[in-house]
Amino acid sequence: MLELEKVSVTYGKAVGVQDLSLDVGESETVGVIGPNGAGKTSLLRAVAGLTRCSGTIRLKGAVISGRPAFEVARRGLILCPEGRGLFPELTVRQNMDLGAYGRGDVVTVARDLEKAFTLFPVLKARSGQLAQTLSGGEQQMLAIARAIMAEPELLMLDEPSIGLALLVKESIAESIIEINREGVTVLLMEQDVHLAMEIVHRLYLLENGRIRLQGGTEELRHNTYIKDVYLGVS
Repeated sequence: MLELEKVSVTYGKAVGVQDLSLDVGESETVGVIGPNGAGKTSLLRAVAGLTRCSGTIRLKGAVISGRPAFEVARRGLILCPEGRGLFPELTVRQNMDLGAYGRGDVVTVARDLEKAFTLFPVLKARSGQLAQTLSGGEQQMLAIARAIMAEPELLMLDEPSIGLALLVKESIAESIIEINREGVTVLLMEQDVHLAMEIVHRLYLLENGRIRLQGGTEELRHNTYIKDVYLGVS
């Protein structure tokens, strides 16, 4: 579904991502873990066409590096950004409708709206409320629901659990698993390694803009470095 080959992102003399290569298979959920400042957001912005990069990015075999963000989105690659990026003075429903902007089939849009409301029932109950009146957890649910409304083939999630209480994190994790079960490929950036390991099939560890480790979830769960530095166990 997605292939990155020697991708680098720089900001002047600062390096966000350096010579990074990874891949995401169709219907997989792949996680990229790492500390704040490791380059996770820079990586997603490059893939989404929001940040210039060198190297090659392919989506379903077609090169998308250098393409504008709107074209990347039209190809089915949708980013749910860190910080949610909601329109605070619009209602829940209006935010969700904007996710479907550009889709012409009202039947499938209505279908996906019901799917989103089934996944996040609280949003249906609050559909007429302004987005800014929602709790942090509800706003994150809305951000994911809006992304679903864009009909993604590949959904990229940037730190969806940040700042949320444990129970809300678990609810968000369950929703991501369900989205993947529905056939959507997922690329997840996450600082919470425990949470990521409950969601993904494979993991990459990103540090200082470079991939340090990669492997299956169970393999990395028992890796000494991961256990010592990120899981707090020995």
